[in-house]
Amino acid sequence: MLKRHSLDAVIIGAGVVGAACAYYAARAGLSVAVVDRGPVAGGTTGAGEGNLLLSDKEAGPELDLALLSTRLWRELAAVLPEEVEYEAKGGLVVAPDETTVNALRSFAAGQRATGVDAVEVGAGDLHDLEPHLAPGLAGGFHYPQDAQVQPAQAAARLLAASGAELYLGEEVTGLVRSGEAVRGVRTPRRELLAPGVVNATGTWGGRIAALAGVTLPVLPRRGFVLVTEPLPRLVRHKVYAADYIADVASESAALQSSAVVEGTPSGPVLVGATRERVGFDRSLSTEALRRLAAQAAALFPVLAGIRVLRTYHGFRPYLPDHLPAIGPDPRRPGLLHACGHEGAGIGLAPATGCLIAAALTGAEPPLDGGPFRPDRFDESGPHRRHP
Repeated sequence: MLKRHSLDAVIIGAGVVGAACAYYAARAGLSVAVVDRGPVAGGTTGAGEGNLLLSDKEAGPELDLALLSTRLWRELAAVLPEEVEYEAKGGLVVAPDETTVNALRSFAAGQRATGVDAVEVGAGDLHDLEPHLAPGLAGGFHYPQDAQVQPAQAAARLLAASGAELYLGEEVTGLVRSGEAVRGVRTPRRELLAPGVVNATGTWGGRIAALAGVTLPVLPRRGFVLVTEPLPRLVRHKVYAADYIADVASESAALQSSAVVEGTPSGPVLVGATRERVGFDRSLSTEALRRLAAQAAALFPVLAGIRVLRTYHGFRPYLPDHLPAIGPDPRRPGLLHACGHEGAGIGLAPATGCLIAAALTGAEPPLDGGPFRPDRFDESGPHRRHP
């Protein structure tokens, strides 16, 4: 078996989070390799819509992470090729009644205190932002900082810019250990040795943790997306109903759906998002697709007669407290985690990469990583967090 020495870090996972970890680690002067059992963006990243959202996050650690990422994505957009399709389109959250408007108003007040730009939009002004919206809505909130990228291209371009060695089509079957410490990875073809190993495998993060003899309770949360025929730009922003925010925060395993509708630079309209915990069941759910189509047409009646060309689905990496696991694992020196971002991994990838690079180099982190500690589930059940 081949052995590759003189690496500073091995990153497992060539999705957008792993790519961002490689990019920022390389910028910090580290020698990096990335290994993945499939192609670049072959997992959850390739099944994502590319959301870069602040609008769906309440004030707290995840929003802090998202605010940092928002700034970093803008910086990346200036240096990455146009193929990443970064678009600062903004988001629009709409409400069907005054009760929901009031709830959104309270939600937005907490966000504004952290630096989010949330602008209330009255019922009479909604159609200035989105002319094809359904009539009768009570109002909403505009989030100018929400944006979008093409996720697979973003991952590919970040990896290319990192200069990392890529080992694709090689599954990590074991971790190289020295006592309690992790010192590399093992695939059927080679060993890659390094003082730092980063678990950026998304929904499969629990499996890599298990190879190290530790527990990380990542579960798959399946979601579907509809893709329409190419259209003129009917939808200007990322538009969704307020109940989407509750779906994101829900702990339910049952099917939940709330339409998120957006146009793309190439023409098709994307319609998400469903959530359900059904393991890694890849079968098509006609009920999920029916709900999405109906909810999208309710928001934008003009879509009712539009053809859906295809659908795709993926698995969001869900952790019980809805926060990702980011940083060193104190239970296994040399092992770091960067997974469990659920549906926000694309948006949170740059900030995650910065936190991982700081941990690998011993630099001052850009924000407090305490809430994301990988071992926080060890004490008193899955919702216990370390102070």
